[in-house]
Amino acid sequence: MEGPKSPLQPPTYGKLITVLSIDGGGIRGTLTNIVIPTFDIKRLQPTIFSTYEVKNNPSLDASLSDICIATSAAPTYLPAHYFETKDSDGKVREFNLIDGGVAANNPTLVAIGEVTRQIMHGNSDYFAIDQMDYGRLLVISLGTGNHKSEEKYNAEEAAKWGLLGWLTSGGSTPLTDVFSHASSDMVDFHLSVVFQALHSEKNYLRIQDDSLTGDVSSVDVATKKNLDNLVKVGEGLLKKTGF
Repeated sequence: MEGPKSPLQPPTYGKLITVLSIDGGGIRGTLTNIVIPTFDIKRLQPTIFSTYEVKNNPSLDASLSDICIATSAAPTYLPAHYFETKDSDGKVREFNLIDGGVAANNPTLVAIGEVTRQIMHGNSDYFAIDQMDYGRLLVISLGTGNHKSEEKYNAEEAAKWGLLGWLTSGGSTPLTDVFSHASSDMVDFHLSVVFQALHSEKNYLRIQDDSLTGDVSSVDVATKKNLDNLVKVGEGLLKKTGF
């Protein structure tokens, strides 16, 4: 993935489009049930692609390549993605999408919400249980890693930032970092409390490395060396969690 030459220039996809366009079909044909959040910048609201929802709303049956490109389109890193779909009546729906992390940087609640809705609707894939009984759910939440917290920003330097400083500082985007970390951590905090309150804390496992530094903490360094280092980070997490 090729990044922009300057934080002030528009981002590009590089070879990502070619890789993701090798697609076997739409979301309807996935081997398992999935839910993928994105954010529509024209409507200013989340758009959730779901295996279940597409059965009721054919206009959401987009190709997986379009959905993956859209949900990966982090502002300043990758371009927003536009595509169209048609329903059975030929009605066209437009999508103007960016990274799902804008709406749900930790999509665990989105997944739980989707399951809860299916239980409410009596979906035969699930036992007939109280839709609010989180104790019947088994959740594994996989994070993609965070920059070591004490090495990111501090109030002294942030106090000197204007608009440009909040948008780009030291090769990072502070405003994006703040919102994404806050969104992700609040979901983890909420679910931890809920599962503990239901005496089902063992039913919720969040796996996240909050100690990343250097290139492994970046979202746009796709060199072989860095990818190999990320594999090592993942293997280290497996050992810590006992899998």
